[in-house]
Amino acid sequence: MTIKEELKEEVKDEGGDEDELDALDALEKEAAEYNKNAEIDRILKAFKLDAYAVLDLQPGVPESEIKLCYRKKSLLIHPDKTSNPRAPDAFDRLKKAQTELMDEKARTNLDECIADARMLLMRERKLTVDSEEVKNPDKEFKEAWRRKTVEVLVDNEQRRRKQVKAQMQEEGREQRRVDEEIEGRKRRREHEAAWEQTREGRIGSWRDFQQKAKGSEGDGGGKKKKKMKVLG
Repeated sequence: MTIKEELKEEVKDEGGDEDELDALDALEKEAAEYNKNAEIDRILKAFKLDAYAVLDLQPGVPESEIKLCYRKKSLLIHPDKTSNPRAPDAFDRLKKAQTELMDEKARTNLDECIADARMLLMRERKLTVDSEEVKNPDKEFKEAWRRKTVEVLVDNEQRRRKQVKAQMQEEGREQRRVDEEIEGRKRRREHEAAWEQTREGRIGSWRDFQQKAKGSEGDGGGKKKKKMKVLG
């Protein structure tokens, strides 16, 4: 028997009426909505680059636990089951976190970042793997570890964005070079086509020139030279 059923039985045993039962239903709905709002708020406040934090899971949990956790939380905050206007954003972030943890490469990368954060924290505190603080971490150590994880993830994300930007710039330069080559070939084709189109005109002009030259030579050859008188 659920808590709700037990309360209803108590109300009936004490002679309660329908109004009291309706009040219990209203309280239950209010509590459920409060839980939904609290979970939506937690998800949106969680560091979104840390999928474990979004799902509220500890690193290293088995895949089955990831699936179960996602199923429960997605049903709790589904936009169709709550009037909270931020539910769609929280649901999308929850789905993205689950997808990342189910991707072997993405999860391995996240696990490595978390391990790096732990190592950096140990180095700062001059601890070893055999230190009690590391073997049995308390709440303070876990919180410090999570903050260090955020630093590592932010640093990795900044490097990734720089690499993407550099790659895009390089691709942009390469694309400009290709575009320039294509434009150059296009200009050469247009020049060759224009040259070919004027070929007949150039040949005709040359023929006309030759004919005029021959005609001038013929006129000059027909004239008789005057004899010069010899003096004496």
